[in-house]
Amino acid sequence: MRRSFFCIDSHACGNPVRLVAGGGPLLPHLPMAERREIFVRDHDWIRKALMFEPRGHDVMSGSIIYPAYREDCDFAVLFIEVSGCLPMCGAGTIGTVTAAIEEGLVTPRQPGRVAVETPAGRVDVAYEIADGRVASVRLHNVPSYLHKADVEVEVAGMGLLQVDIAYGGNFYAVIEPQKNWPGLAGMTAAQIIAASKHLRNALAEICHPVHPEDSRISGVHHAIWCDRPTDQESDGRGAVFYGEQAIDRSPGGTGTSARMAQLHGKNRLKTGQSFRNKSLIGTVFEGRVEAETQVGPFRGILPSIGGWARVIGHNTIFVDDRDPLAHGFQIK
Repeated sequence: MRRSFFCIDSHACGNPVRLVAGGGPLLPHLPMAERREIFVRDHDWIRKALMFEPRGHDVMSGSIIYPAYREDCDFAVLFIEVSGCLPMCGAGTIGTVTAAIEEGLVTPRQPGRVAVETPAGRVDVAYEIADGRVASVRLHNVPSYLHKADVEVEVAGMGLLQVDIAYGGNFYAVIEPQKNWPGLAGMTAAQIIAASKHLRNALAEICHPVHPEDSRISGVHHAIWCDRPTDQESDGRGAVFYGEQAIDRSPGGTGTSARMAQLHGKNRLKTGQSFRNKSLIGTVFEGRVEAETQVGPFRGILPSIGGWARVIGHNTIFVDDRDPLAHGFQIK
């Protein structure tokens, strides 16, 4: 059997986003968090086939659009990534909204704004049109918070590190320059990946955060290595690690949200202040703490992330059962 998927490919500030516009599986009309569980149980081969090699790669992000279950949302999004079906993806949202609006896949109730139902909750998105294209996007992310500060962890090859655990749609280990990690200068991508794997393995032994309002969201699977700015265009820079071999080419939407939640939780970023976060390739997400909020027992923030995406092509992908590599592979 050969399955066909029509995809609209884009990138959000450098990170690839593959929107599956045709061929995605039919799912029951349920809240997006429940549809995510059904997809993972019954259809995860689609994610692997479209995100893994030979049709994807180690940094691939993607999404599938569904009708919204919530009456206050324009449409729903399932995020498919090399690292799994994430509750939320900032770059994925920016790329998905840009492609969906430009290609006419969704009709907003209010021009210039859409409400997106994600597995992590409702995400409001504002966008600007210039010359018939989406020029910029600002997403108002899910409530984010500092889960635990100053966690000491022994990391192979590095020694003792002190990290913060923050949530911005996914749980992150947030690492700042310190005695045993002077910063990003001089580090290669391979070194960041290796250090991230060691850190994640070490944290799994001592720390397993659970979202206070949704126990299905748990565990530290991402890391953001944060450093000082090198120019006047940003307030900081960082490298987001996810999956097994991936460094986000964008500054990271949920990563920037977690970073701002960490800074706010440590009283280093105030409500109303912005935080311009620069990626390793020089692109910038403009984060902003819109308001304070409560996430279970934790003091949190309502973050917004401003960025842009560009549609780079249409792609019809075949998954043929006669192909021994039909369902994808990864080299680890």
